[in-house]
Amino acid sequence: QSENSDKSSAESDSETEVEQVSVYHKLLATLKTSPESESEEEEDESESEEAGESETEMDSEGSQETREADGGEEDKRDVPEQEEATDTAEQTLGQEQAGGADTSCDPSHEVIEEFTDVKHESEFSLETNFMEEESGDCNADLRDSNSSQAFSEDPFKQHMDKELEEKEVEKMSVLPKTSSQSKWPRLGQLTFSSTLEKHKTLKADKEFDVKQLYLHKPLESTWPKVNKQFLSSVNKPSDPSFTPLQRELFCIMNTYRDLFYPERNALTNGEEIRHAYCLHALNHVLKANAQVLSNNAKRRDQKPGTDNGDYRDQGLTRPKVLMIVPFRECALRIVHIFISLLEVNDKRKIDVSNKKRFKGEFGSDPEEKPPNLKRPEDYEAVFAGNIDDHFRIGVAILQKSMRLYAPFYSSDIIIASPLGMRTIIGAEGEKKRDFDFLSSIEILIIDQADIYLMQNWEHVLHLMKHINLLPLDSHGVDFSRVRMLNLNNWSKYYRQTLLFSDLQDPQINSVFNKHCFNYMGQVAVRNVPLSGSISRVVVQLPHVFRRLEAESVTSVIDTRFQFFIDKVLPEYRDAIMSHTLIYVPSYFDYVRLRNYFKKEDLNFTHICEYTKKAGVCRARRFFLKGEKQFLLFTERFHFYKRYTIKGIRNLIFYELPTYSHFYSEICNMMKATDNGVDATWTCTVLYSKYDAQKLAAVVGIDRTAQMLQSKKNVHLFVTGEN
Repeated sequence: QSENSDKSSAESDSETEVEQVSVYHKLLATLKTSPESESEEEEDESESEEAGESETEMDSEGSQETREADGGEEDKRDVPEQEEATDTAEQTLGQEQAGGADTSCDPSHEVIEEFTDVKHESEFSLETNFMEEESGDCNADLRDSNSSQAFSEDPFKQHMDKELEEKEVEKMSVLPKTSSQSKWPRLGQLTFSSTLEKHKTLKADKEFDVKQLYLHKPLESTWPKVNKQFLSSVNKPSDPSFTPLQRELFCIMNTYRDLFYPERNALTNGEEIRHAYCLHALNHVLKANAQVLSNNAKRRDQKPGTDNGDYRDQGLTRPKVLMIVPFRECALRIVHIFISLLEVNDKRKIDVSNKKRFKGEFGSDPEEKPPNLKRPEDYEAVFAGNIDDHFRIGVAILQKSMRLYAPFYSSDIIIASPLGMRTIIGAEGEKKRDFDFLSSIEILIIDQADIYLMQNWEHVLHLMKHINLLPLDSHGVDFSRVRMLNLNNWSKYYRQTLLFSDLQDPQINSVFNKHCFNYMGQVAVRNVPLSGSISRVVVQLPHVFRRLEAESVTSVIDTRFQFFIDKVLPEYRDAIMSHTLIYVPSYFDYVRLRNYFKKEDLNFTHICEYTKKAGVCRARRFFLKGEKQFLLFTERFHFYKRYTIKGIRNLIFYELPTYSHFYSEICNMMKATDNGVDATWTCTVLYSKYDAQKLAAVVGIDRTAQMLQSKKNVHLFVTGEN
């Protein structure tokens, strides 16, 4: 394996990653073994007590990070409240696996230099192949249209051939965007924004023919077959190949506008969205490569001494599409969709290099997961298959064949996790770091963005800072073939960003608003929740929403802490208020509260995403029996484990949950306590005016408007479906 590895820094893991590998695997080992006897209905108390004396409650290998990070060796030392730790690739390598990563394949492949395919370089080279050799006459019409029409109606040609003027680029750099609203039948409320005023609001096509989409030849015939699983009998005959959601999403994608869709749901529409963006990405790559191969043939056939013409059809580096997904299972599904879209029929199978290896490293063994675990449906959908979150793979595509594990500089598409990108981009000062391959990315797809909030959002921000920069090395490019937009360092103004998330969040919004510069403009879906997740609370429970006043977004963290210890906590110190669970979304806040509780010598226990299994069992038992009055409980632990915590009588949401359905889930845990008296149950929520989006997702838009206008505490009493 190692002798086949690409020796370039682009494909080799950093030396520090090898040094840190014991940390990484120690975390993985605890995660792989943790599900063995997780049944929360019957805890093996004897096992917990035996292990309890010897095992610490926190994984001592956890490293530190800024903001929502790891606080270090929790059981051995307190973390100072204001501690600022460097967020390097080495430190965060093990961290991201917290509570979630379960590599199905042998993780030892991370230790040695990662595999890249070097055997098929000439077969997949864009420089040495030609249109005729590549796909025969099936693309003759496309080649003819390229030569006969200077400006085609094809959205790909329109977008990539557009030559921006310097004054337009300057305008996009300094002027604010103008926006307009539109309502579409399936997507709902859309916000169109652009700096260049000439771009008008796009209207929804109620129906269209596949031929109007300018799909590359093989996709016209394969897409309807591949997408058939999502289609129902209600689809109109005139639109036989797209669902209503896919039709509207693809209508936007195909115009090369940026898109933010915050209603992706792993249970309902996740896979149909994945199919839609895979179609768009593959369509883009096939057209771009066909253009290069066609021009190769024209240059070859030119008579000596004639003018070479202007064949600017490439970027500074080959990768055109970057797809960011959270788990290996997602990458596996994407590659399977690509293969299906390229296979015209059963007789014409495409050649896929290293397919067996890919299946072994990205697939999963169905027998590995214990069958007796009871988890919500959405959990099962998100954490299906191989959930290792440290990976990256290059994919090269020519029409009849696909090369997996292509070196990045020979790839058309890169599929990676944020952590996989972070460890190759590296940090300033590191010897082995590389991000030149990101210089000419034309489509960036970030799927399931909400999950990165539970992993490490800093990795996403780090990626956005290193995309579409001028490369430090030429990497053998023929500058006579490079588009002027790339030479002018204007790539970011042509890059289309497709962002899919399960929820609206300020951090995700910030990436879309501050790191996307597409000259075509942006489209964001902005539907407001009419009824919040509070309507799904099935226990009779008084909900008290306590408003705190903060001067700014930056001061709200300290204001919330002070408000909690001054106004809220004193009401719960009395022994009568036992069985109090404090739900804390931010790990930074959790460490701060834990340190304060220790200093005040309060009777409490705590569970976070780094707590070992024995510590979790012990904390749950102490809390259920009332031996500990308080339980500090992190959102990331709930996200990765989804245990039912028994014994809750009083509930405090230190901050509104990131996922709105976690609110009703946590509240409904109260019904798991048989001996609880309904009348004594309480629920207190802290919020500020900066929590408007999260608040609307919990209580609905109408109540949110009232609560933000009023400065008084709000009391809601929910009885079942309310």
